[in-house]
Amino acid sequence: MRVLGIDPGLTRCGLGVVDGSVGRPLTMVQVGVVRTPPELAVAQRLCLIEAEIDAWLDTHRPDAVAVERVFSQHNVKTVMGTAQASGIALVAAARRGIPVALHTPSEVKAAVSGNGRADKAQVGAMVTRLLRLTEQPRPADAADSLALAICHIWRGAAQSRIEEAVAAAGRRPR
Repeated sequence: MRVLGIDPGLTRCGLGVVDGSVGRPLTMVQVGVVRTPPELAVAQRLCLIEAEIDAWLDTHRPDAVAVERVFSQHNVKTVMGTAQASGIALVAAARRGIPVALHTPSEVKAAVSGNGRADKAQVGAMVTRLLRLTEQPRPADAADSLALAICHIWRGAAQSRIEEAVAAAGRRPR
């Protein structure tokens, strides 16, 4: 399975592609960060993010896209930019018919480190170890995008089977 993990953000949007499956070694395909200048209008910044996500989707052809679920923060301006970038990622994948999953930060941290309250350093260290990298991806948005992809590979397959079973049970005559 190939997963594109997206850590959405208006200033920095992390993108990471990982190949793998449960019980097998994981491989990083590519990692990067889309940066947009704060002096541009929000619409222009979102266009830059969309163009880069589109390019990654076309180049890597992932089986799924994993996006960090936006959670409430005290800084409304930051939340809005993150939510807008997240929406761009969802639309870009949906246009191509690629399944999208949203994972909370604590789900991602728990999946890669075993601790839902792990800090950025712990997540980065575990991503480095799990992908057998020689150095930790920088900035943290890059490591977070890879962590999202890893989380989806490990948790998403099981979640998909549960959803399929529930849907099948709903179709059976009683």
